[in-house]
Amino acid sequence: MSRNFLVVDPEEGMPILKGLASPARVAVLKLLHEQGPLNVNEIADILDMPQSSVSTNVQMLEEAGLIRTEAQKARKGNQKVCHSVYDEVLVVFKNDIKETEPDAIEVSMPLGLYTSVEVTAPCGLCSVDGIIGLLDVPDTFLDPDRMKAALIWFTRGYVEYQFPNNARLTNTSIREVEFVMELSSEVPGTSADWPSDITLTVNGVDIGTWTSLGDFGDKRGVFTPDWWKLKGSQYGKLKSFRVNDDGAFVDGLRISNVKLADLKVEEHHSIRLRVGVRDNARHPGGINIFGRGFGNYGQDILLRLQRR
Repeated sequence: MSRNFLVVDPEEGMPILKGLASPARVAVLKLLHEQGPLNVNEIADILDMPQSSVSTNVQMLEEAGLIRTEAQKARKGNQKVCHSVYDEVLVVFKNDIKETEPDAIEVSMPLGLYTSVEVTAPCGLCSVDGIIGLLDVPDTFLDPDRMKAALIWFTRGYVEYQFPNNARLTNTSIREVEFVMELSSEVPGTSADWPSDITLTVNGVDIGTWTSLGDFGDKRGVFTPDWWKLKGSQYGKLKSFRVNDDGAFVDGLRISNVKLADLKVEEHHSIRLRVGVRDNARHPGGINIFGRGFGNYGQDILLRLQRR
């Protein structure tokens, strides 16, 4: 059985270490590891903790990337179901990390390395040091400094990335394609109630649409630099989009019947990912894509190809 490991360099992984620095949060992690997915009420009952306390600790664990949550229908509204992400967390200084044969092939794509773009204003890009080019000018997305982008936002349109198909290069059979990225809606200023339909397309095939509930700015993002105004978008939700033989899913919830075979991964030298908001979206609320140096997760767009 495959196991998921997280290797943390304490010099760079302080948000993760802070997430672990609580007996209550460690108890939640241990419970999810031992018993599998549980909702907040179940966690509170088993650990004999107030529901409010569990909710707060679950949010901190999710922001640290140590658990993922998904909304499921309940008898009254929705309930948040929590999943353990890692089987083991290893704290190792970078110089001591040794490479092992992974169960997945991973490629991390910086935000600014898109190969195709078509966006409408309001829009813009910025690096960890400042704004790139001119705000609300779509042609700025062609600025050579876009390579430094750590935050991208636009109202309609898309950015497209071309990942190397390392599975084909190594003649590896895969069972699942996964993209992980931090996303939110985009509104002038911020608003937690600003839905937006964000659509992903892989190799020219629409795999599905996820609706972001808002543009989040209630507190500064964990990695968002101090110069970025607090009235601007601060962080998003870390979303996992997976396509396998059973269909397409976001955080474990089915979003379409598109299957891995439909993507014809083995026929392409690259894997093309398009992320955007369509003109005919029911909730056309724009998009923020957070990269390394912004948001709550400080990561680029991740492609993960799970081996069979």
